[in-house]
Amino acid sequence: MRFPLRQAAIAAVLLVAGCAELQRVEAPVAPPPEFPESDYQQAAKQGKPVYRVDSRESIVVIEVRRGGSLARLGHDHVVASHDVTGYVAPGEGRADLYVAIAKLVVDEADLRKEAGFDTQPSDSDIEGTRSNMLAHVLDAEKHPYALIAVKGADASAAKQTLDVSITLNGQARSFKVPSEIEVDDTTITVSGKLEFNQTDFGITPYALLGGAIAVKDGLALRFRVRAKRL
Repeated sequence: MRFPLRQAAIAAVLLVAGCAELQRVEAPVAPPPEFPESDYQQAAKQGKPVYRVDSRESIVVIEVRRGGSLARLGHDHVVASHDVTGYVAPGEGRADLYVAIAKLVVDEADLRKEAGFDTQPSDSDIEGTRSNMLAHVLDAEKHPYALIAVKGADASAAKQTLDVSITLNGQARSFKVPSEIEVDDTTITVSGKLEFNQTDFGITPYALLGGAIAVKDGLALRFRVRAKRL
């Protein structure tokens, strides 16, 4: 008895999902050892303007698109961080931030709606996607953080292109990021967008059935980071 292509593909996906054990990755409690927190603390002691990122009012969102000949059977995904940590020193045109990979969240309903996605994964789909992302795609135990460093920013310019270095999966890459900056005596807010490929960081995009159901290499990232003066 022959199954239609759609049923056969769904059966294969369910079989793979059923055989995969969900893995838990614990978030680290200490900051990255290479994070230059002491630089900002020293600058603040010297009376220089230093702002600490307010995680509650900051967000990084990455849109992950489906691909492959059977893309219609899969889902697009939204990955987000509500846990951005770090400092901004506008007088030095500098910022250093980090994100704990294990604290990333997947497919929050509001963010999916904002992205205009037309499918809705189940709770088990979402948990499976997150587990696979942390354990296999990003290897969060080996590389628990994404690090972001900004150099040469001009806090007086409302719109500018920032020089940004991102370290992910143990590999660092540099980008030019169009951004908007708002600064006052107590708060600084930076927002912008960036597109990059997973393979830029040595990450192999997830795929099933020989690539018939796959994640596209290209990712779209948007961010809004708000920091408050120490």
